Amino acid sequence: MKRSTPLFVAGLLLGCGAMAQTAPSPVPTPARRHVPPEAVPVDPAIAALRDRALTDGAAWTLVSDLTTELGPRMDGSQAEDRARDWAVTRLKAMGFANVHIEAFLLPVWQRGTESAAVVSPFPQPLRIVGLGNSGATPPGGLTLPVVFFASFNELKQAPMGSLDGKIAFVSNTMQATQDVSSYGIEGQARFNGPSEAAKRGAAAIVIRSIGTDHGRGPHTGVTVFPPEVSPIPAAALAVADAENLERMVQRGKNVVLHLELDDHPIGQHASGNVIAEVPGTDPKAGIIVIGGHLDSWDQGTGAIDDGAGIAITTAAAKLLMDAGPHRRTIRVVWFGDEETGVFGGKAYAAAHGKEPHALAAESDLGADRVWQFRSDLPDSAHALGDRIAAALQPLGIIRTAGEIDGGADVNPTIALGAPAVELGQSALRYFDWHHTPEDTLDRIDPDQLRQNVAAWATMLALVADAPENLLRVSK
Repeated sequence: MKRSTPLFVAGLLLGCGAMAQTAPSPVPTPARRHVPPEAVPVDPAIAALRDRALTDGAAWTLVSDLTTELGPRMDGSQAEDRARDWAVTRLKAMGFANVHIEAFLLPVWQRGTESAAVVSPFPQPLRIVGLGNSGATPPGGLTLPVVFFASFNELKQAPMGSLDGKIAFVSNTMQATQDVSSYGIEGQARFNGPSEAAKRGAAAIVIRSIGTDHGRGPHTGVTVFPPEVSPIPAAALAVADAENLERMVQRGKNVVLHLELDDHPIGQHASGNVIAEVPGTDPKAGIIVIGGHLDSWDQGTGAIDDGAGIAITTAAAKLLMDAGPHRRTIRVVWFGDEETGVFGGKAYAAAHGKEPHALAAESDLGADRVWQFRSDLPDSAHALGDRIAAALQPLGIIRTAGEIDGGADVNPTIALGAPAVELGQSALRYFDWHHTPEDTLDRIDPDQLRQNVAAWATMLALVADAPENLLRVSK
């Protein structure tokens, strides 16, 4: 789970409803123009902090230690438990205040033995991984014919009952995009494909991994079964294996697949958010909440998803802490669950949503360079957006328009009225390794990691001491 659009869709629907009931149409308000970055002076102290961050190694040390000493941190696992305790010790050692764990419960899904093979007409093994919330096959597995769909939309057009006694195979292709837009489109095959196949009677489903690579490391990730739909076995094929299976289908012979998945839910388990703060001097100015998610899938070591995001935001907050007191409190949250349902973000919003939040932002798209900046700051803080854009420009970051996505973990808090900033990273390489065994430390470029820290430290410094009022009335 990385990028979400429900807030935009809901807003669009609300807007359409209002327009339908209003006559005559209101005169549109002219769009507020941004001051060109080159016309906005940058505070020398901010520029010095930005440049210092470009040589800071704290983020690399943090993500290296996290992945080396903890490894993968599956939701609800003992490894995730150890990671929370490790985080508390580390954040206290770094000098943060009010370090503690806020516990919550989440439903836990457990992976077991998984395998797949073509039985006929061209017998050979396939590399798969179960999708989170997948159902289990019967003992001994399933051996059934495959029904091919070139896309998720083709699957949705299949008649109800047409997949009885079959294994659905969806082979949509994802393209690399800098702005992560392809994930929201092609990801539907994983998010909703298994439930749609189940509605049509499928005994199981395999999908081409939602990724931009052509290797043999399958991409896992969560899938969603509505309460009225019983989970079926659901797995992702490595991209190379999916392409091979598609070639078999195209030869015009019936393809029979054997699938075994010993995956199942195991009930509720305790998790928790790890919270640390850089206390501010003005409690009425509001809280800045930043962070990333501590949990990860179990195939790699959770380096780019999301050890890097934790390291980037924490290192940036540490730079501000070391620079001296600031007006607003900076709250760093290592969210305890994002991958299987954003339970950590929801728990944070439930516990803290009524507190005054001046800003909410998150890093959760790997460690490649930040290339764009967007915000939805209140009108009263429009000039702050201009100052941020000007200070970020030397890092190669441009200001863009469009829907703001603060991040899955902070979106529940943003929905309650917190302003948001998006520091958008390049996603051109990210989905080669996302949710695969290749999510390891060597995928992180130290120079690009430091550029991220510089962007975050610059933004945080400006927001932390901004004289403008950033608070909105809670929704």
